[in-house]
Amino acid sequence: MTEIGAAAHPEDEHLPSAVITARFSEAVRWASLLHADQCRKGTNIAYVSHLLGVASLVLEDGGDEDEASAAGLHEACEDQGVAEAEIRARFGAHVGRIARLCSDDVGGPRDERDWRTRKERYLRRLEEEDLPVGVYRVAIADKLHNARSILSDLRDHGPTVWERFHAGAEDQRWYYRRIAEILPDRHPGRAARELSRVVEELIAEIDRTAP
Repeated sequence: MTEIGAAAHPEDEHLPSAVITARFSEAVRWASLLHADQCRKGTNIAYVSHLLGVASLVLEDGGDEDEASAAGLHEACEDQGVAEAEIRARFGAHVGRIARLCSDDVGGPRDERDWRTRKERYLRRLEEEDLPVGVYRVAIADKLHNARSILSDLRDHGPTVWERFHAGAEDQRWYYRRIAEILPDRHPGRAARELSRVVEELIAEIDRTAP
């Protein structure tokens, strides 16, 4: 729905109207329990803030209840070891598939030793496979929310921010540049344009704060 006083955008006509039921509330509740002891990297901010932020961006991009639910659960497989089958059993096959496809490959050390390998596999999946639109919608929302947070922290704290991550400034620069090349092509629209803009600012800040 267009805000009162706001000009309607032509793309608004093509966005589906999301109907939100108790199923979405249950997905958020379960995600909150799964990630209850997690904080955002290097902060005291509850990790669920990221999950809710991604779900909000998915809905603003025209996503439906399945996609918003998958957004809330997009780290369940990767961070908490939840099987896709369990998500499917609770919320349906579509939610389970999106949640799994938006995850890095599970297994392995999951630290700086396999960071690049995991990211390369994830990027190849986004670029080369024919995925449901919900995967691209959740991926854009996830990377946009992350890029905004990193950019803000980098401006506030400088390059010490990279100590929180398994990869430093140059690797992150490479990763977000590739994200901004792939995702807007696979799912163009306002969210993708915002992702491109924020990534451009993030790369400029990485270059500005480089030693």
